[in-house]
This record gives sequence, C-alpha cells and structure tokens, in this order.
Amino acid sequence: MVSLLSLWLPILLSAVIVFVASSIIHVFLPYHRSDFGRVPDEDLIMESLRKVGIPPGDYIIPHAGSPEGMKTPEFIEKSTKGPAALLTVIPSGPPAMGASLIQWFVYCLTVGVFVAYITSRTVAPDSDYMAVFRFAGTSAFMGYVLALMQSSIWYKRAWATTVKNSLDGLVYALLTAGVFGWLWPA
Repeated sequence: MVSLLSLWLPILLSAVIVFVASSIIHVFLPYHRSDFGRVPDEDLIMESLRKVGIPPGDYIIPHAGSPEGMKTPEFIEKSTKGPAALLTVIPSGPPAMGASLIQWFVYCLTVGVFVAYITSRTVAPDSDYMAVFRFAGTSAFMGYVLALMQSSIWYKRAWATTVKNSLDGLVYALLTAGVFGWLWPA
C-alpha cells in the first residue's frame, strides 16, 4: 500500500495541470461559447427582474411549494401556460472570477486527494504506469464528470453542454492519470 502523504506531489501537480488545462479550454477554445443562450428582449427581462429585487439564489418558476402543491389547479395552469424556468441569480456587478478560480483549484486538489486515496489502496508501489493510469484515470473521471449528468436529468441543463463539460472532464481525468502514473512511487 502506498502512503497518501507520499502522493502530495502528484496531487498538487495534477491540480495545477488541470487548472491550467481548464483555463486554456475555456479561454481559447470556442466550443463553450454556446453553453448559454440569450433570452429574447434581454433588457425587458432584466428590468423586470430588477424591479422585483430577487436576491442571489436558485429559483423555480412556477413554484409549487410541496408535492401536494404540484397537484393544485393553479399550479397546473401556471405550468401549462408557461414559461417554466429554473433561474440562478448571481450578484450584480462585473464578473468576479477570483473566488470561483480559487474554489475550482480547491476542487481540483480535492479530486486529486480522492484519486490518491483510491489509487493508493488498489495499486502497489512499483506498479507499472498503465496500472496506475487506469485506477487514477477512472477515479478522476468519476470526480470530474459523473455528477454533471444530474444537472441535465433534474435541472434540464442542455445535454449538449453536459456532453461538452464531460469531454473536458475526460481531458482532466487523463491528465490526472498521466501525472499519477508518471510520479507513482517506486
């Protein structure tokens, strides 16, 4: 069994490499630019939302309040008439990426720790590169990809966006697996 502490370098280096790769993917490659569409008459909708003063948070329209509320004629009429929406309101102002980037890096470190734990418990020291790569890559894939599908299943996020994010996650998993295979202790 490999000590988790002995894997600090692959944990840190894989997080750094995934962080850089995700930055390259999102800044320089154009395929994520279509992840969000523009609403018709954006100014009217923004003004309408501004008037009611919705604080940052997650909302659903119409809101039933309970399973029983979903059966009421009022809710059924609102749902039928539409529009129905899942709405995330974020704080106003220029985009502040600092906190999100820090959280993303911490997430990458967290995935690395779980990859290290699972791989260290299943792959012996002195194992060949591909044995480490398989376990680390599978573990990293689970961390970067599998939960994304819930957003399309339950929150109706476009499957195309989920597939694109899953492909990104596959790249992150392969990079993580490569780092762990390369730096696996002898």
